[in-house]
Amino acid sequence: MAAPVEERISVPIDDPNADTEWNDILRKHGVIPEKPPSPTPLIEEAILEGRRLAYENRLEGKDLDELDELEDLEDENFLEKYRQQRTQELASLTKKAIHGAVYPISKPDYSREVTDASNNGPVLVNLTSGLGTNVESRVLTELWRQAATEYGELKFCQIRGDMAIEGYPDRNCPTILVYHKGDIVKQVVTLMTISGVRIGMPEIDGLLIEVGAIKDNDMRVLKRRKDAEDLEEEKREKGGIRGSSTQANVADDDDDWD
Repeated sequence: MAAPVEERISVPIDDPNADTEWNDILRKHGVIPEKPPSPTPLIEEAILEGRRLAYENRLEGKDLDELDELEDLEDENFLEKYRQQRTQELASLTKKAIHGAVYPISKPDYSREVTDASNNGPVLVNLTSGLGTNVESRVLTELWRQAATEYGELKFCQIRGDMAIEGYPDRNCPTILVYHKGDIVKQVVTLMTISGVRIGMPEIDGLLIEVGAIKDNDMRVLKRRKDAEDLEEEKREKGGIRGSSTQANVADDDDDWD
């Protein structure tokens, strides 16, 4: 007599991920795999952690004057902690600010003022255009002055491109060269890759962060970001007010036809 053939029984499963008593039985017997943990608690935990960090760091980027304006809104001990932190940061920056202006250099000075000097810290060079019609070069020259003033601990130099490198094409100007420990660590030819003529200090900040000249949490960077966020918020609020006014005017016009 032939051995009986074992028949596989088809177990009805509507939704293996559903929280049902039937699915619990099937999981217990290994018919369906265990249900993966719900991501909801992890998401909620991440959101709460993000809110906690945002609240704890709500005073980041604020200068001493802005902190003083919050005296009636924040805990005094909490404010004092940030005041001391800002004071220490300012003192440190003042001590390090040994430059504070753009150094115009000539070719004979280049090795000493740039290559050798970069052994003591990053040196940034702006190769300018010799033509007054080069708008990008004019824009960067102005920003170079501002950056040199703000980041007095860094050395900013400037030289005409064709004076630094014989035959250097004007179409490649402005060119930014960043030196560190005697080598070029970053080169930006024209401003095409960093917002063109619309370049501003945020792009300069980004460049300095990229090459390690400053940190991402530098108080000057944080303040500029905060100011930009406040400006955007103000624009949105004004836009909302204009939108409401426009809708109100349209409604009034419609009433005239009643």
